[in-house]
Amino acid sequence: MRRTPTGPRSTPRLRATLVALAIAASSGTGIAAAPAATAAPSVDTTQFKGVNWADPRDNFADDPVVLSGLSTSDGYARTYAKATRVISGFRANLGADTVRLPINPYTVDGSYWTSYRGVIDAASDKGFKVILSYWEGTGPRKDGFIDDPATYWPMWNTVVKAYKNDKRVYFEPMNEPHGYTDTEWADIAAKWLDTYRNVPRNRVFVSGAGYNDHVTSVCADPRLKGTYLSLHHYGFWKEYATYDEWVADLKVRIGDCAGRTVADEFGSPMTTGLDYNKPAPNNNFVNYLQAVTDTFRELKMGSVYWPGLRTDDTYSLQTLVGDPARPGLATTNQSGADRLAWAWGRGKPVRP
Repeated sequence: MRRTPTGPRSTPRLRATLVALAIAASSGTGIAAAPAATAAPSVDTTQFKGVNWADPRDNFADDPVVLSGLSTSDGYARTYAKATRVISGFRANLGADTVRLPINPYTVDGSYWTSYRGVIDAASDKGFKVILSYWEGTGPRKDGFIDDPATYWPMWNTVVKAYKNDKRVYFEPMNEPHGYTDTEWADIAAKWLDTYRNVPRNRVFVSGAGYNDHVTSVCADPRLKGTYLSLHHYGFWKEYATYDEWVADLKVRIGDCAGRTVADEFGSPMTTGLDYNKPAPNNNFVNYLQAVTDTFRELKMGSVYWPGLRTDDTYSLQTLVGDPARPGLATTNQSGADRLAWAWGRGKPVRP
């Protein structure tokens, strides 16, 4: 998640060119060889009813990502047990069936990978769909570029090898690739698909360009045919907009691509006492959340809330309760959960 409005890219284009050239030259050693797997574009992405489970640091890290409630001191078995309880909480409290998780080279290529796989395995074993998304580092690395192609491709080699046969696991080559131009990002996504040809395209989420803030350019690229497209959309991008203005803003970012698009990040303050079940025309965030959840339902789009769980995040729809060794979840804002249920095809509309 980026708590920053979409704006001009400030990173030097020289670095973008060098990174793009390095990626194009990379052999992506590992797991290509089979003929390209293709799939017809989806016409209904509502199968994805999910939440993000995040590191308290917002997933930007120069070391392993450690999800809220977990610890690097936990081995596989303990991580699996904790994750099972959290995933069960997402289902029981929210009706979720999908979880989006971060990865980075520090997590995958280090000793923590064995433990972290406990989260992925637990979610899959509970019948959840799992979206694995690459996140860049922090500090100067938090610039919308792949940090290092020399570690990026081996990371994906490991992840794809481990989960290419698990039909519940999906792959998102990069979160918010805003350092690149639309064309540069489409080139990288096409390179990923070419490298991992044995991954069915309907198990790949191609991020929208920029901060995942529009999918129209990747949707139009024939090289990316058959993939899902991931969109991010946030109320803090505007100081104020009406309900109708938020609907219009969202739809222009989707274009005619709703049949392939999943909003795998969207969110609003949940711990500040807002009531999302009643109209409040003067409140930007109420307008926003009501507008986007109505629109997801109307367009039959899947959606993955940010965050389902992240410690100390006012947007978090769940909070940890009970014994940290046996974590439970509680809902922070029932009206927010109600709007999420509405987006997913259940519940009741907003009433005056």
